[in-house]
Amino acid sequence: MQPAPGGDSGRVRDRDAAGRARNARPRDGLGRPLERGAAGEPTMPDGVALGPEDALETAQLLLDEGRPFHAHEVLEASWKTAPAPERDLWQGLAQLAVGLTHALRGNAGGAVTLLRRGADRVGRYQAASHGVDAAGLAAAAAGLAARIDRDGLGGLTPDDLRLQLRAGPARA
Repeated sequence: MQPAPGGDSGRVRDRDAAGRARNARPRDGLGRPLERGAAGEPTMPDGVALGPEDALETAQLLLDEGRPFHAHEVLEASWKTAPAPERDLWQGLAQLAVGLTHALRGNAGGAVTLLRRGADRVGRYQAASHGVDAAGLAAAAAGLAARIDRDGLGGLTPDDLRLQLRAGPARA
């Protein structure tokens, strides 16, 4: 750990070997940092990426369980290792999961922004890469963003805050 930038020697930041900021603090179920030493939820280790099929399946299971922060970690790892033509798709999928995370945390503005940003990225994909229903997913996310923007977060159910990544029957 190294002192925080700006001379604030009282605050220490976690850094990896290359000096990039890392937060090694435990996290709650919505990804919020907990106090050091607290029991937190397991997260995706840095540098681990699943193949596209496994990443989508794992992310969908996490979304279905109401754990979009964890789905975001899986999708973000795939984004960082994806071939160049697919990076925007994976980044958009990760942004959708972050949008859902913001909604569950009660941050309507963040939810709307990330859902729209993710929908825009995902919606650029005409063909269904890896079975992702890009058009349907983008439309669902944009619709959810519009609903939150119009009505706020009140009245949303857990089912309203789930997205189906792939075409096919909805999961329970």
